[in-house]
Amino acid sequence: MKYIIRFTAVAILCALHWSIANAQDEVNDQNEVEEQEASATSDTEEKSLGLVADKIIAKVDNYIVLKSELENTYMNYLANGNPATSDARCRILAQLISQKLMVAKAEIDSVIVTDEEVDGNLDRRMQMILSQYGGSPEQLETYYGKTVEEIQADLRDQVKEQLVVQRMQETITEGIKVTPSEVKKFFSKMPQDSLPYFSTEVEVSQIVKIPEVGEEQLNAAKKKLNDIRAKVIGGEASFEAMAKEYSKDPGSAKYGGNLGFAKRGVMAPEFEAAALKLKPGEISAPFTTQFGVHIVQLIERRGNEYNSRHILISAEPSEKDMQKGIEFLDSLRTSINQDSITFAKAAKEYSDDMYTAGNGGFFTDNNEGTRVSSEDLDPVIFFALDSMEVGSISKPIRFRTDNGKQAVRILYYKSKVRPHQANLKDDWQKIQSAALSEKKNRILNNWFNEARGDVFISIEDEYDYCGILN
Repeated sequence: MKYIIRFTAVAILCALHWSIANAQDEVNDQNEVEEQEASATSDTEEKSLGLVADKIIAKVDNYIVLKSELENTYMNYLANGNPATSDARCRILAQLISQKLMVAKAEIDSVIVTDEEVDGNLDRRMQMILSQYGGSPEQLETYYGKTVEEIQADLRDQVKEQLVVQRMQETITEGIKVTPSEVKKFFSKMPQDSLPYFSTEVEVSQIVKIPEVGEEQLNAAKKKLNDIRAKVIGGEASFEAMAKEYSKDPGSAKYGGNLGFAKRGVMAPEFEAAALKLKPGEISAPFTTQFGVHIVQLIERRGNEYNSRHILISAEPSEKDMQKGIEFLDSLRTSINQDSITFAKAAKEYSDDMYTAGNGGFFTDNNEGTRVSSEDLDPVIFFALDSMEVGSISKPIRFRTDNGKQAVRILYYKSKVRPHQANLKDDWQKIQSAALSEKKNRILNNWFNEARGDVFISIEDEYDYCGILN
């Protein structure tokens, strides 16, 4: 389960306040990796079909908006279930021109994004894109018809522009807040028949314990991997075949364990240390990470990067190991009920779930509020709450984490708000967030109208029907 719950109320509340800046928010909400993949795909298809080269449809000083940028962004907008309208296309074009204006103004105002920031962001995005292809650079290169280096070069300018735009927006809206009176005024302007209706919402937090696997289970996993390693070294089977048959890593097993090139610092420290001790073709002895027990084969080293494949065996905790986790949480639950420690503090100190521990164990929505729709909860948690009283803490419950590990947790059912139409009493945080978003959008819109006088902007006649410069 993803613990950052998707929340759409702000989008509903802000829907009546469209502007150029609203279009910026709408497009930025799209998956950036998909957008960049679509851009690369379109470029590849045009070249392979011998189509007419891309054309410039707008200029902002030395920066240009290409037809392909508009079409790719619009296609991503449609792919997210939005209706096809000329108004939407115009909003997206306005957003693209606004982006170029921000980049041009950043140059004038000396708003800087460093090469280190760009490279770090690009590396993360490339890892995300590679993960869509099982971590295989070869598959990625085959799909795009370009080398990984060429794909990175194509994306680098896009990444830099996005970071500059983000930095400019932060600079423009820095320190912007909304007062209680502004929140009330914003809400009072909402037509009553347009107010969103919220389903049941709850505040629930958890403390998770992932039992440590005992030596007996670890040794069994290591023995299995040693047997596999011996077969590969002895020529009885290939590493890829063994990975497909035995590896418990869903992302790489079907690709023969191939992980592709990774820079230092990306993989688990134990994995990186084992891989970099090897010569190309060598296979490590079994070693343990937080994910389980591995063997790794180094394929190639290239500067600060290395290409490897691995086989992962997830050693399962024994019943004795599980009971230790249950007893630990039972004891912690008693301490919380006796007011020796708060649930939030216990979650921060003891929970093994990285997504919720920092929030005091609470599940959150995109606005970092602790009230979430019960419909968005994991069904196991939903049904557990059904048998609990508000204010109570559950006994330890067994479950499996997203990556398949056996674990135990206790739940704290803090509050419940029944289905209702948006109102200031029950939904202050949501309405405050929407009011702040609307205020920032107005400021960005005003900034655009003022800043466009500082740069040269031209739009091709066939796209001027949008009236963006009016």
